[in-house]
Amino acid sequence: MLIINATLITWESENRVLENGALLIENDRIKEIGSTTDLSVKYSGEEKLDARGQYVMPGNICAHTHFYGAYARGMVIPGPAPKDFPEILKKLWWPLDRSLDAESIRYSVLPCLVDAIKHGTTTLIDHHASPNAIDGSLDIIAEEVERAGLRAVLCYEVTDRDGEAKMKTGIEENLRFLKRTKSPLLAGTFGLHASLTLSDSSLALCRQSVPDDVGFHIHTAEHESDEYDSLGKTGLRVIDRLHRHGILGPKTITAHGVHFDAREIQLLVETGTWLSHQPRSNMNNGVGVAPVESMMRAGVRVCLGNDGFSNAMWEEWKAAYLLHKVHHRDPRRMNGYDVQQMEVYNNAALANVFFPSAPIGQFVPGAFADIIFVDYQPNTPLTAGNLPWHIIFGVQQSMVTTTIVAGKILMKDRTLLTLDEKEISAQAREIAPKVWERYNKEVAKVL
Repeated sequence: MLIINATLITWESENRVLENGALLIENDRIKEIGSTTDLSVKYSGEEKLDARGQYVMPGNICAHTHFYGAYARGMVIPGPAPKDFPEILKKLWWPLDRSLDAESIRYSVLPCLVDAIKHGTTTLIDHHASPNAIDGSLDIIAEEVERAGLRAVLCYEVTDRDGEAKMKTGIEENLRFLKRTKSPLLAGTFGLHASLTLSDSSLALCRQSVPDDVGFHIHTAEHESDEYDSLGKTGLRVIDRLHRHGILGPKTITAHGVHFDAREIQLLVETGTWLSHQPRSNMNNGVGVAPVESMMRAGVRVCLGNDGFSNAMWEEWKAAYLLHKVHHRDPRRMNGYDVQQMEVYNNAALANVFFPSAPIGQFVPGAFADIIFVDYQPNTPLTAGNLPWHIIFGVQQSMVTTTIVAGKILMKDRTLLTLDEKEISAQAREIAPKVWERYNKEVAKVL
């Protein structure tokens, strides 16, 4: 397939904006980049997809999400509103994840995949929990990711909060999925909930169970309670504790890191561990603001996730850009290039850890053909130099018109080709009240 009449945003290490560009796609890769004039002559027999002057760029990547969070939209939390993050966990997320069964897992994933395709997010790193439906839960998610045609990294969060038997079942689910034959669009890692719900014996068992070439995906210091719990249990802060257990490393993702101290940041650098920043979630939960500028300056590879918010990653760009300014009361904080570094370059490097057979997130020959078309009509010049501010202040999620993953068109001219949005939404609306009913029974146990 030959994409023609495109304004290409290459997202190479030195980004370029190429007018009248063309991309030749062969199977799941980009074979050649050039001008529409030259490649149209050279490959005159190829099927053509006309971008009609739209911006064509690599798809967005989400470094940390929770598909099952789809059921929280519009849901009422009984009793007084949670006053802090520990109460949010106890009154919202833990009763909700205990309310999931196989059917509701499937119809939490599907709306998120529709959302991702519509809004140009082509790779997602998910973190799943369903304590009453653990066995095979990752297969359910994988089936729908494959049907949608997106790219995803999956894991199950291991935790002690539902008892030893389920903790061990969570370990088995991770290991089973890691070993299973997967499509080229799927990868796995090993999920852990957070230090505050894992004993030393459980962490040790997880580390012993996992091959050395597999990393972890874990929440870290999202709230002060995680640090105080770790200090109370072991005398160590969260990252020091995880380091002692051999959890850190160049294939491990730590999410949030709002309350790290300087030594914890240094340990992330020394071990090559990734950190994912979720500004919309942090604001919503009132947990504080991660010092990601300092982390990046220190050398931490900071990425951008959404923690289960909408899979419209440009919304996360905007939140990151604005949150740090108001938090520090300084408009000079969180430069647009820093946001670009997190979402574009660091997210792509992280995705390449799991999909190492080709470059991802950039237009170079041999890269994965994960591509989006964006119908943006800027009213000022758009260049490689000022692109971050066009994305933050001009580009909207609704402007994505076409989404392609691994050379396959998933949405063309805003028409979904692999998923039926109306059917999915209707089915999810049928299932959600049952989930909410189970949730209300679960939350009543903690009120």
